[in-house]
Amino acid sequence: MEAIPPPPPRVLIVDDDESVRDVISVLLREEGYQCAVASGADMALDLADQEETPLVISDMKMPGKDGLWLLEAMRDKHPDTSVIMLTGYGDTEQAVDCLRRGAVDYLLKPPKLTDLIRSIERALAKRRIELARKRYQKKLERKVRDRTTELRHALKDVSTTYQNTLLALVTALDAREHETSDHSQRVVEYTVAVAQRMSISGPELDEIGRGALLHDIGKIGVPDAVLLKPGKLTPEEWVEMRKHPDIGYSMIAPIPFLAIPSQIVLSHQERFDGRGYPRGLAREEIHIGARIFAVADTLDAITSDRPYRKGATFAAAIEEIARCGGSQFDPEVVKAFLDIGEQNLIRIKDDMIARKKAKALEAAQKAAAENGDA
Repeated sequence: MEAIPPPPPRVLIVDDDESVRDVISVLLREEGYQCAVASGADMALDLADQEETPLVISDMKMPGKDGLWLLEAMRDKHPDTSVIMLTGYGDTEQAVDCLRRGAVDYLLKPPKLTDLIRSIERALAKRRIELARKRYQKKLERKVRDRTTELRHALKDVSTTYQNTLLALVTALDAREHETSDHSQRVVEYTVAVAQRMSISGPELDEIGRGALLHDIGKIGVPDAVLLKPGKLTPEEWVEMRKHPDIGYSMIAPIPFLAIPSQIVLSHQERFDGRGYPRGLAREEIHIGARIFAVADTLDAITSDRPYRKGATFAAAIEEIARCGGSQFDPEVVKAFLDIGEQNLIRIKDDMIARKKAKALEAAQKAAAENGDA
């Protein structure tokens, strides 16, 4: 069955001059757009209330309530609607002010058809991107709420379910910031590999692995508005963000099972040269697990995809980490990291992906078998 194409976008044309309304609406209908017309701002707002209107083209100057009033009203009542302003030659300064207030474009009257169509296409494309971003944000917020609820349930039984609790914690925390819950587990794999290269083994290796797994647990205390902010943080927001090592430490330090990992959690944002936080520790003052983790975390951050950029190559990450040995990173840790080699580091990530797929396949086969028995 052939898919039915979506209806053309609805464009609302607002102008007190009937001839202008008629000319623009005829031209846009010939280009395939649905058109509605309004002779004033109040009428335009009523029409937008009655039916979804992706785009409004409004004259700047109209008797009574003008285009600026309509722009403000649309921003308030229909924030997903794009607005293009039409202005005379003497009104360009006011038109620029409209851009600052949220209009997507302005055109001089009478607009050329090619300029008008290009402006409409840009406005609708920008609107689609913004709506997609909002859907993504809502999906992420819903995922955070779900994972946080799961986390609260898991914490009630922490005394008897340590390992399950740890996994629930990192799943919830990674879900707040990342598309996948694998970030912390990848960092654990890299951290353990570097620690083993430094001849660390046994219980000490296990403790370092747990510290790497829980490194960002304190971010549960960072407000979503700060943690999920897409742009740069303000100085005040950085103050909130930099509290997470102390928050994480205070959460898990009282648990005997996590006493040593809590030291790694507290120190994981320290730098070898003493310019890190929260305590400004340097060199051997920083727990060896935190020094190893810093390299592993940087490797994963550089090589992982993010919504706003593609992950870099392992070669590029290795070069950057080598460059920062002695400043950001412990040079002995960097040496052990470099000794692992690019191909082995890639293999660590690939093996983890393969194990995850095998586990998912096993679960699917088990579920299928149980359904068959039923």
